[in-house]
Amino acid sequence: MQDTLIPVIADDREKKSDVVDELLRLPQVRLTIQRLPVGDYLVADRLLFERKTLVDLVASIKDGRLFTQARRLAAAKGIPALILQGTGSDLRSQGMSREAIQGALVSLAFRFGIPVLRARDGRECVSLMLYAAGQTADGKKVLLRRPAALGKSKQRRQLYILQGLPGVGDARSRHLLERFQTPANVFTASVDELKQVQGIGRIQAEKIYSLIHENPAEYRFSAGHR
Repeated sequence: MQDTLIPVIADDREKKSDVVDELLRLPQVRLTIQRLPVGDYLVADRLLFERKTLVDLVASIKDGRLFTQARRLAAAKGIPALILQGTGSDLRSQGMSREAIQGALVSLAFRFGIPVLRARDGRECVSLMLYAAGQTADGKKVLLRRPAALGKSKQRRQLYILQGLPGVGDARSRHLLERFQTPANVFTASVDELKQVQGIGRIQAEKIYSLIHENPAEYRFSAGHR
């Protein structure tokens, strides 16, 4: 029956994805394709999913787009989530360390209140979205809480970028920005320059420098995560 179908709105920029192909195949889904102001899929009028391939995840971390999208997703109406699609082999030769990726995912979960889900392909993406819709149906209590919206100033965004570095919280990010003026200058600073910042000694400076410049040959997710 029509009123038992699960409504799904897919952003029109997703219409060529394997996720849309899978949604079109399912008789229990009522799919609409239109431009969404934020996110890629709105499921059951309450679940807002952003989908990223693992390659796009790395690119969005590098250009800062990930946290801009996260802020908008967290502030939007609905329950937000990020689905990462792909396998560990997709991250080979992407030039980003495991720690940098993990740091970004931790920020999504704890700073923005956005859970991160893993899917191997389009079929698993759809399974996750529909399962989540079932888990939150019929007035079931949702345990996710969204934090207050982040500040929109450029300085605040720069501070959040710096807070993704190891051991850098609110105070140290401010000291770094005062000393170097921009995140770009922080990323090109030497260990000796970093250790001159208030609250950052040599060990901390070496950790920051190592994270920024480390380029492992291969990044692998653990066997427990597909």
